[in-house]
Amino acid sequence: MRIFLDANILVSVLNKEYPLFTVTSRIISLADKSKFTLFTSPVCLAIAFYFAEKKYKSSSAKKRIQILCDHLSIASANKSTVLQSLNNPAVNDFEDGLEYYSAVENKCNCIITEDVEDFYFSKIEVLSSEIFFEKYLLNIVKK
Repeated sequence: MRIFLDANILVSVLNKEYPLFTVTSRIISLADKSKFTLFTSPVCLAIAFYFAEKKYKSSSAKKRIQILCDHLSIASANKSTVLQSLNNPAVNDFEDGLEYYSAVENKCNCIITEDVEDFYFSKIEVLSSEIFFEKYLLNIVKK
């Protein structure tokens, strides 16, 4: 399964934001499982860095981002993703459009975000971290 992680998922892990951290950290740990490939974008990493830097110093935030990058695939945001986002009249938030088209171009099966409603235009599944956990991981954890 190919999964795109929105910035708010990364922020919850980097900053250990409870109660989300208990679920989002488990989702991030899927990067070590062969059945899952986790993607994010440079834009999401930049947003996550911004919030990690507010909580920690810059050097600590960079180390945290590096650890994430060691486990995640980075989806490209290129001219095609930019143009698709700009040309889709259903996309009101440019950043969400970039994330969505990055996920689509990398053949992701779903997007995990805490702002599900922001992706109202999505043709791929969009789930909160808790719903994703309940739908796809709960049975694995119970075994």
